[in-house]
Amino acid sequence: MPAKKYTLLVIPEGSHQVRRFALQRSWLGVAAVLGVFFLVGVGLLGFDYYRINLDRGEFGRLKVENRTQQQELRRLTASLEGLRQELMVLAQNDAKVRVLAKLSKPKTDSLTGVGGPPEEDPATEFSALQRQVDEIMQAIDLRRASQEEIHGILNDERSLLGAKPKGWPTKGWMTSGFGMRKSPFTGRPKRHEGLDIAARTGTPVYTTADGIVSRSETAPGYGKLVVVDHGYGFKTFYAHNSKLHVKVGQRVKRGDKIASVGSTGSSIGSHVHYEVRRNNVPLNPKKYL
Repeated sequence: MPAKKYTLLVIPEGSHQVRRFALQRSWLGVAAVLGVFFLVGVGLLGFDYYRINLDRGEFGRLKVENRTQQQELRRLTASLEGLRQELMVLAQNDAKVRVLAKLSKPKTDSLTGVGGPPEEDPATEFSALQRQVDEIMQAIDLRRASQEEIHGILNDERSLLGAKPKGWPTKGWMTSGFGMRKSPFTGRPKRHEGLDIAARTGTPVYTTADGIVSRSETAPGYGKLVVVDHGYGFKTFYAHNSKLHVKVGQRVKRGDKIASVGSTGSSIGSHVHYEVRRNNVPLNPKKYL
């Protein structure tokens, strides 16, 4: 049968006196239970302390990371605002070019006023930042489309200017104008579809606009003839030459030498017969000198 009491002997070091303590068995059970609870409590407190320290370190790391992200957001917001200002300047320059070139305005313009100090709410701040990014991307697309349109129109204008005859085809003096005149061969009134410019034989003849040589041959009445097709319906004729210096299909630029003055074909003196036609309709070349 288990004992009801236990004796605890305590012998202090260096002393011969022995102290006795009588312990009830039930007390030992209670003490054991309390000891277990104490150990468990200490363990839980230690775990909580460790977890709190761990959470505190994680919180500090997240706080530093959040502060860094806030600084980066502010920097990015400032950069985006600077980019918006540059896009506004581009839009103003775009508008000036359109006014000077007499072009219509772009269909839409997505540049709107946004800004202000950074928001405290991260979700709101990210939303505002995303909105600015979207607006800037739309503005960039608009500017790109506008620049392509302007580039295309100006290229067409430049091509048209290059195709439109301008200047004298040779150095000389005008001896006969455009319109009705008395024929030097029959004496009867006859429509003259160009200008006659007298010059010494061999004087260079130049094309008055960019284009492609469509004829370089001897033709009835015209003698040695060069015809340049400039596009946009424009063609120029250079007749009565003594020599031809270009071939059919050759691309020429305004001011290129294409022939030499002569008196071939129906001619009574050394000169260039110069015609300007659009859609095969003779125009007065004097308007293009």
